Amino acid sequence: MEIRFLGGAREVGRSSVLVDDALLLDYGTLTGEPPQYPVGRPEPDAVVVSHGHLDHVGQVPALLRGDRRPPIHWTPPTGELARVLARDTLKLRGYDCTFTESHVQRLGEVEERHGYDEPFTVRAGGTEYEVTFYDAGHIPGSAHVLVDDGDTRLLYTADFHTDDTRLLSGSTARPDADAVICESTYSDVTHEDRTRVEERFVETVRTTRYEGGTALIPAFAIGRTQEVLTVLEDTEIRPYLDGMGQRVTDIVRRYPEYVRDPEALRRAKSGARYVTGKDGQRERIAADNEAIVTTSGMLSGGPVMRYLPMLRSDPTNRVCLTGYQVEGTNGRRLLEHGRCDLDGGVVPVAARVELFDFSAHADRDGLRSFLDDYRGATVLVNHGDRCPAFAEELRADGYDASAPELGGTVVV
Repeated sequence: MEIRFLGGAREVGRSSVLVDDALLLDYGTLTGEPPQYPVGRPEPDAVVVSHGHLDHVGQVPALLRGDRRPPIHWTPPTGELARVLARDTLKLRGYDCTFTESHVQRLGEVEERHGYDEPFTVRAGGTEYEVTFYDAGHIPGSAHVLVDDGDTRLLYTADFHTDDTRLLSGSTARPDADAVICESTYSDVTHEDRTRVEERFVETVRTTRYEGGTALIPAFAIGRTQEVLTVLEDTEIRPYLDGMGQRVTDIVRRYPEYVRDPEALRRAKSGARYVTGKDGQRERIAADNEAIVTTSGMLSGGPVMRYLPMLRSDPTNRVCLTGYQVEGTNGRRLLEHGRCDLDGGVVPVAARVELFDFSAHADRDGLRSFLDDYRGATVLVNHGDRCPAFAEELRADGYDASAPELGGTVVV
């Protein structure tokens, strides 16, 4: 089995892996200005998508240009979320987008939806693969992807979490595999205890409002928004919800079997106040000592960029970042330098900025516990800022591990 890394190799973003020059696993976007896409121009016979985050699914509609119609396999929530992301990309990117609404509509012609633990057949490049999705515990519908060509069993972990959260149960799947493509986002980090993170987060939001400020909570629309809402549901705080997170929350509620506690999510949605953005509503909310959960999580667009100009000058306000900020993004600039790009210029932000580790990825201990079951397998490390270093650590512990370069090919 030949594996080529078109994206996500020694980086976080634009994940894409091509198997035998015919079967494509993920096809994402690296968020930034400008955005970056997987290398090369693959023309796969079939596509399998692990989950509905932009860095894994963002470029999938572009595969349907011209007369090409490769079947696209994913879980039901991923199929729904891919469309939301694609249409949001069209709205935000406009003329420079690599696909059109017609390509998004074509997804309905080629998609095939599968549940967890249900093997299905994919034919690509003259080979018949047996593919199985396993719950990855990352976001609703996220999956590890097992690809079996009859000789080699390849496990593509994609993004995964081994600990339970308010929204999801941690991944427990450990299917037999000869080779594992393993993410490494937090390979040198030990996550803070989740209960403590939730307590600090709630206390910060409460304190901000008590002091007369507004808590602006940028959150990834998929997964993070729903988790933050369930955390706040246990409190007296009724947050405003703005942006794409509204649509995603409605979608996730339609697939209760893909979340840990559907009733808790129902209560959280009922307690949130949806923002329409009409008649100066955002201006009134920003001035009213509220908690606002809104996209985008890395300050790369969306309603958060409407609120920031109104809130940035007052140190009583807080920006509560709830997730990883990719290098080069507005969120990373704000976190590290206290400045961000607003209205075409980089400006200082006096509002206090705090990061809360609501990560949906396994940390160092989670990665190592997962890989314990694959000591006899070939381990290919990807999706991280320190892939070579993590691969070296694994080799020192007896693993056959390496960190392929972008565009590199490995035969297993």
